[in-house]
Amino acid sequence: MSSPPSGPAADRASCAGATPPAGSERPLRVLLIDDDTELAGMLAELLAREGFEMRHGASAAAGLALLAAEPPDLLLLDLMLPDTSGLDLCRRLRAEGVELPVLMLTARGDPIDRVIGLEIGADDYLGKPFEPRELVARVRALARRQRVAERRTALRFGPLVLDLLARRATVDGAGLALTSIEFKLLATLAAQPGRPMSRDALSAAVQPGGYMPLDRAVDVQVARLRKKLRAAPGGGVDCIETVRGEGYVFTGRAG
Repeated sequence: MSSPPSGPAADRASCAGATPPAGSERPLRVLLIDDDTELAGMLAELLAREGFEMRHGASAAAGLALLAAEPPDLLLLDLMLPDTSGLDLCRRLRAEGVELPVLMLTARGDPIDRVIGLEIGADDYLGKPFEPRELVARVRALARRQRVAERRTALRFGPLVLDLLARRATVDGAGLALTSIEFKLLATLAAQPGRPMSRDALSAAVQPGGYMPLDRAVDVQVARLRKKLRAAPGGGVDCIETVRGEGYVFTGRAG
């Protein structure tokens, strides 16, 4: 019996193999920014039981550092923070183009806070104290809404995500430094996973018009793209295969 592979190649995840087992999805990543550590502990236990992953920042500064280190899928944001207000932080995030769903939490009952929060970009609002089941239901609803929106503008294959609007690719949240042609190649292949694409088809996709580069030029671009994918954080991903006599195929599974 042959021994299992070892070394960097063994640590590299294929886009297919990196997805969870059939019927499941990657746990939803929730970031809580709230200075109430007792509440944070309760929510961490509650969300873990529901299959979510939660991280906690006790201030705006701590929360922003966590958000930059590993972008979450959803933000729970307290209205009153020790170093700024939740409203100001939400306004800042939206101004910087951060589009993740935001659920505002507050112990204040002033309806104007709710109105302002929704107007500056919060997606939902929940007053404290709240029923735990209601929080879970709202988190799930926001997550469903976000994933429906993502399907229209993004392609997700395990750790690899292609943002088609921003023309940006990430692996486990870390951006890949792709050229315009490399991103077009990746997006063209990923749009039809499992279907071999000829060099002529790839050339036409990345260089519209009369110019058709030599097959060798396409091979060089694909080789560079593969190298960047394999060098991505976390061991990289390996999701483009050569199909002898035909071209290339993307092997990732959506999820």
